[in-house]
Amino acid sequence: MAVGKIINDPVFGFIKIPGGPLMDIVDHPLMQRLRNIKQLGLASVVYPGAQHTRFQHSLGAFHLMSEAVVTLGQKGIFIFDSEAEAVKAAILMHDIGHGPFSHVLEHTLMDGVSHEDVSLMMMEKINAEMNGSLNLALNIFKDHYPKHFLHQLISSQLDMDRLDYLRRDSFFTGVTEGNIGSARIIKMLNVVDDNLVVDSKGIYSIENYLTSRRLMYWQVYLHKTTVATEKMLVNLLLRAKRLMQSGIRLFATPSLHYFLTQPIDKAFFVNHPEALEHYSRLDDTDIHCSIKEWSRSSDKVLSLLASNVVARRPFKVEVHEQPITEERLEELENHLMQTHGVNREDVKYLYKVSRIEKDMYDIHEDHITILFKDGTMKDIAEASEILNVSLLSKKVSKYFLCYQR
Repeated sequence: MAVGKIINDPVFGFIKIPGGPLMDIVDHPLMQRLRNIKQLGLASVVYPGAQHTRFQHSLGAFHLMSEAVVTLGQKGIFIFDSEAEAVKAAILMHDIGHGPFSHVLEHTLMDGVSHEDVSLMMMEKINAEMNGSLNLALNIFKDHYPKHFLHQLISSQLDMDRLDYLRRDSFFTGVTEGNIGSARIIKMLNVVDDNLVVDSKGIYSIENYLTSRRLMYWQVYLHKTTVATEKMLVNLLLRAKRLMQSGIRLFATPSLHYFLTQPIDKAFFVNHPEALEHYSRLDDTDIHCSIKEWSRSSDKVLSLLASNVVARRPFKVEVHEQPITEERLEELENHLMQTHGVNREDVKYLYKVSRIEKDMYDIHEDHITILFKDGTMKDIAEASEILNVSLLSKKVSKYFLCYQR
């Protein structure tokens, strides 16, 4: 008899992992690696409590998926036991390809390789080791399975991934305004014509979910200090990569050294099996210990940026409603060159310009559909009394100018 485990989660209480393939996934080294990768990357510079990990989030999403499967079964939506296990396996592994500090790595040390690409490669690797027992999970994950609603539980505007990370991130940051009623939303889930819908009694919970999501993005995920620190780390890694590729030796763990010295794009990553092996050994500790050593580097730019990260001295940040002008950037470059004694080529590492765009509800994604008692259905944008399409789908753009103090 396969033995499972009960895990005490601070957000949802006891989470039961049954024995067998699901327990094997949890125990797999590629999953255990997520214990050393923070869920919110650099957000802890603003919210010191944000120390939770991708591993905790994966377990939370698994728990919510288990609840959703039970709820849909109680409403007459037939899900085979094999399908239930597969969709739980898929949500367990949905974030397995994340690198250190969230999305920083995929924008700096690799070109055109997303964490979704890596997740799929890692899932296929685990599946091969488990003799193909995860074939169904992979098909559901890739939306290649006839029951589309199972994929929507993993990836949609109302998936178990989002329901967990909003609730969990609100809990650990202390931003209580971002808390959502995940339990009630799951109880209100239903399926019509192979699409996930929400019973009309849950409309207020969906309204709260959308407004909380918007608040969490601008107050936590895109907080200006978090953005500034992330851009500083990006520049730091790019500087280290340039130095290493020009022949200058820097301290780095073996796997980080691989990514700093190799020009890696998607074709390279796919065609060189050792790339995935090195990636699977990377976590936050590789970056942390390397940065601490770089703070003592003889390279002025590298040392300055590394010291900033170690001592929590983020870039100064300006948030604008309009694009940053060329005149402002030239003025800033001249100031930074004079202040820090760097040349025109190196000054680009001391600032970063970024445009960030976000909406509350993307009308081009899967819709959140409300099911009424008479059988009629409406999109949440039409069904809500307090939200409207223009407000929900309006993209808010902000321009961030982050630079060395």
